[in-house]
Amino acid sequence: MTLNTNPKTTFLYNANIVTADTTLMNGWIYWVDGRIEAMGTQATFEAAFGKLNDALTEKIDGAGGWVLPGFIDVHVHGGYGHDFMDADAAELDIITRFHAMHGTSTMLATTVTAPKTELDLVLKRVTAYRKQAAMPFAQILGVHLEGPFISDQWCGAQNPSHIVAPQLAWLADWTDRFPGTIRMQTLAPETEGALAYITALTQQGIIAALGHTDATYAQVEAAVQHGLSHAVHTFNAMRGLHHREPGTVGAVMGNPAIMAEVIADGHHVHPAAISLLAQAKGPEGMLLITDAMSAAGLGDGEFELGGLSVIVRDGVARLKEGDSLAGSTLTMIAALRFAVLNAGIRIEHASRMASANPARQLGIEGTTGSLMPGLQADVLLLNAQLELEHVWIGGRSIR
Repeated sequence: MTLNTNPKTTFLYNANIVTADTTLMNGWIYWVDGRIEAMGTQATFEAAFGKLNDALTEKIDGAGGWVLPGFIDVHVHGGYGHDFMDADAAELDIITRFHAMHGTSTMLATTVTAPKTELDLVLKRVTAYRKQAAMPFAQILGVHLEGPFISDQWCGAQNPSHIVAPQLAWLADWTDRFPGTIRMQTLAPETEGALAYITALTQQGIIAALGHTDATYAQVEAAVQHGLSHAVHTFNAMRGLHHREPGTVGAVMGNPAIMAEVIADGHHVHPAAISLLAQAKGPEGMLLITDAMSAAGLGDGEFELGGLSVIVRDGVARLKEGDSLAGSTLTMIAALRFAVLNAGIRIEHASRMASANPARQLGIEGTTGSLMPGLQADVLLLNAQLELEHVWIGGRSIR
């Protein structure tokens, strides 16, 4: 084996490396110019290490920790004082830097229910931001429109005054003016016109997701036949499971065509329910997300989400009026740690839920989401206690 030892080579060793298929205990990995070149075990360490040029290669001792692929957050509203609904380019840098520092390498800028004119502006700003030469921190892959085609019975922290029925003309306008920017849209599949809208989303290559919905089991099953394939923050803001009417939750848990998000912070969902969802969906059918709002990273205080006042107390965000949970202050590393340490999910499975599964759902598994030669070097180093020590995005050190 001949190692490429140009000045942009990083060699990380003495760590447990979680790959797409296995865990390399006491293994090593190295990347060059932002792309993973090779990985191995202790048996091949001496040969690999000996071929490195000390003057040209950064060598990092993993100290027996864990190496995971960068996290992919498909549902995040903002962070560190800024919201995707009104963030300019400088504020997008702040949001993406904050989440990159907590392990997120790729994200979808997520909106709230709002007038079309405001959603147009989000799409315009994100489209422009993505066209710059290089995004400096976590990469914004596109936009997740959460609403406005949701149920007013389960609006949660979404502003009910802006809820409307699905509008095919809006979708046609968005995809014409901002091609490729919308990657996911959340709607209530029981609303009038929803099935035709789901079909249109699927035809455009946009993930059709259910959320903020009172859909029955049968209505969800019908939506799946039209292309629905995703459920946002499972258990939250949706019809629950009942033994005579399995409801939205029953359909999500039972249908393998639906990828199920969960907010693993201990406030939105009990750890036992997270564990049950993981058992029902298996390691390839569930996603960890943050649903983080602008308050993430700033501690307690009063904030705003979609024009609604939010109080954060002890890290929990709730509407000032009504007391509904209003997004979260979660980070992806905290979600992974909670899933492993509190919900009993194996670290290999939790890693898949935070990286490989969203990559597959978004169709970018050939670029990122796993640790394997040829993929982008989105790499995280955690210590033995699963605390984040270092972050690389595209091979660049972020933390």
